[in-house]
Amino acid sequence: MKDEHTHRSSERISPLVMEEASTFERHVQKNASVYHYMKISLVLENGNRNISPAEFKQLMIRGLKDLYGEIGASIPFDLLKFDENKLTGILRVYNSGLVKLWSALTLLGSFQNEPCAFRITQVSPFLLALSGNSRELQLTL
Repeated sequence: MKDEHTHRSSERISPLVMEEASTFERHVQKNASVYHYMKISLVLENGNRNISPAEFKQLMIRGLKDLYGEIGASIPFDLLKFDENKLTGILRVYNSGLVKLWSALTLLGSFQNEPCAFRITQVSPFLLALSGNSRELQLTL
């Protein structure tokens, strides 16, 4: 009788029965967001200068055009926020255009015959992630 009980237990736990019992599916998405957001700043060699949001965006489009031609200049991106005093901005770009925009900004070297450089300070698929920077956090006790 002891052998009969052991035999029945092993039938209940057989791998075949366990596979049939589990009917769930697991879906994993690497990045559900369609966009990436970039926090950038423009550094001019001769200090700050008054640049309008339109000029700021046009400079980035020129960088795309210089590096990738007319097709590159047509990569859609939005300037969501621009601070004229600090020359900083937040961009939204489709994931498919992120690398091209990033490389064009990195390689851009002049604005109105003045040396300049774009600094990419933060990149994230989530806009909320750009609202704070742990490197700039100051705790008060």
